[in-house]
Amino acid sequence: MPAWRGGWLNRLVARPGFQSWASKFPLTRSRARADGAALFDVVQGFVQSQVLMALVELDLFRRLRAGPQNAETLGRACDVPADRMQVLLQAGAALGLLKRKRDKFALARKGAALMGVPGLEAMIRHHKAFYDDLRDPVALLRGPDETKLSQFWPYVFGGAVDAGDAAIYSDLMAQSQRLVAEDTLRTVSLKGVQHLLDIGGGTGAFLEAAGQANRSMQMTLFDLPPVVPDAQARFDAAGMADRVTIAPGSFREDALPEGADAISLIRVLYDHADDTVRDLLAKVHDALPPGGRLIVSEPMGGGARPDRAGDVYFAFYTMAMQTGRARSAAEISALLAEAGFADIRSRAPARSYVTRVVTAQRRE
Repeated sequence: MPAWRGGWLNRLVARPGFQSWASKFPLTRSRARADGAALFDVVQGFVQSQVLMALVELDLFRRLRAGPQNAETLGRACDVPADRMQVLLQAGAALGLLKRKRDKFALARKGAALMGVPGLEAMIRHHKAFYDDLRDPVALLRGPDETKLSQFWPYVFGGAVDAGDAAIYSDLMAQSQRLVAEDTLRTVSLKGVQHLLDIGGGTGAFLEAAGQANRSMQMTLFDLPPVVPDAQARFDAAGMADRVTIAPGSFREDALPEGADAISLIRVLYDHADDTVRDLLAKVHDALPPGGRLIVSEPMGGGARPDRAGDVYFAFYTMAMQTGRARSAAEISALLAEAGFADIRSRAPARSYVTRVVTAQRRE
């Protein structure tokens, strides 16, 4: 459609009188009503996420796992008046998380699935900080001096991180990393890799999954010193201590460990600004042997085809962190080419809201 025609049509659609007419006219009413319902879903989205927060905070999914209960019983257990508990349960059922059976409510399939997603409930609870930053989205867009999320993730600025803070964010990362590892290893085969170096891998959730899938592969974890004890405990429990070397350090300041023929950056680049990413990719390129492989796996924007996860959730999340951004696969590929990588490939994601994968090789 020519640009002028699209502009004319949008001006027409934007008229209240046209919307009223279109909702009644037989040839347009189904589209007008569908558009209206979809728009209202966007408008009420913040209420839906707060309903979800309340369901998680009151632990209602687990309370209902044993069987249907009514609002009065659940209200007493949660110290919430029965009439208000009824409102919450009804909202949960409307969202498809619960289902109503006469005067009782039970767990729906979608609610049960939520409990089965590693780290999802922890991430929902963590959203309190994100909600605070989004309270005034225009102020966030203009760039505040400080945000709640930037206080929660101090490591992205390269500053010192104490062991207590490291434990909090490492646990949150490790829980969500299981899904990322699953989708990454479905997308990319590590067959033939002798030694995998995982940079910024936290307590080693990705390396544990990679090591289970590739029993003869040697591995190195490179991350900040405070995560070392928990990483060591993970590999000891998994029976991988003899296959994993833990190298404490910061990729901003320290040389990368040598000897790997493949390097993984799992949810690393989107935490950092372009200059930091360029420096890191240059280091990664130099650390790999000719033909060595790089795997980049993280949520990404859609670029020319905007993506709801990458261009809404993760774009604003990284903005609230005050560093990094949700780059598209094309932008990451361009940064890899700039660093000297070849055979750059963007893989079709299994679940774009979990991760996307871009791979590359150092030239032979």
